[in-house]
Amino acid sequence: MPSMLVTGASRGLGLEMVRQFGADGWRIYACCRTPDTATDLAALADASAGAITLHTLDVGKPAQITALAEEFRGTPIDMLVNNAGLLGHTIEHLAPGAFGTVDYEAWMQLHEINTMAPLRVAEAFVDHVAASELKLMFFMSTHMGSITDLADGGLYPYRSSKAALNLLVKALSIDLAARGVRTLAVHPGWVSTDMGGPQAPVNKEDSIAGIRQVVAGYGEGQTGRFFQYDGKELPW
Repeated sequence: MPSMLVTGASRGLGLEMVRQFGADGWRIYACCRTPDTATDLAALADASAGAITLHTLDVGKPAQITALAEEFRGTPIDMLVNNAGLLGHTIEHLAPGAFGTVDYEAWMQLHEINTMAPLRVAEAFVDHVAASELKLMFFMSTHMGSITDLADGGLYPYRSSKAALNLLVKALSIDLAARGVRTLAVHPGWVSTDMGGPQAPVNKEDSIAGIRQVVAGYGEGQTGRFFQYDGKELPW
């Protein structure tokens, strides 16, 4: 069975990824900061007959990333899913991000989690991915990180952290090509989760169902591209 490691798996899109990909027969290493309190995730693991296992990982702590990669030494991972991320509170109560009101301390935290942490995870697990059949690194991004599509200002911390992530996805597709490792960035839509808020027009079930189709159609040789959950390719 194909395998995947998912960060930020205890709620929202990460939890729904575990649910749907698990139902598709994937072996899933589900990572979150506090597995002991992740009751919904634990229930999925308990019902999976060992196909889903829980692992402690706070992506903001580099030592935990290194330790987990060492724990998985010699284990192929078909799809590495960098899902963990921050918006800056909630969609209704964003950290100040308009011109003249930027919260620079919050910006540093967003950059740490949304940009630096995914690269750390990619570096730590590259051997695991390269040893697999699928050889895919998946990054949860957003259309708000697209420079070409930018139509309004503000939200500088969040937008810039995701634009930087998109650059990393493209650069990694070049740097890892010789090892056969591919990269993919996906915008999940504006999804009704704790992060997206209740007024969001897309539910998490439809978002992840679409993402599953994007992954299934992302064939050999495709790398360094940016898609929306419904299959539309987005500009950087």
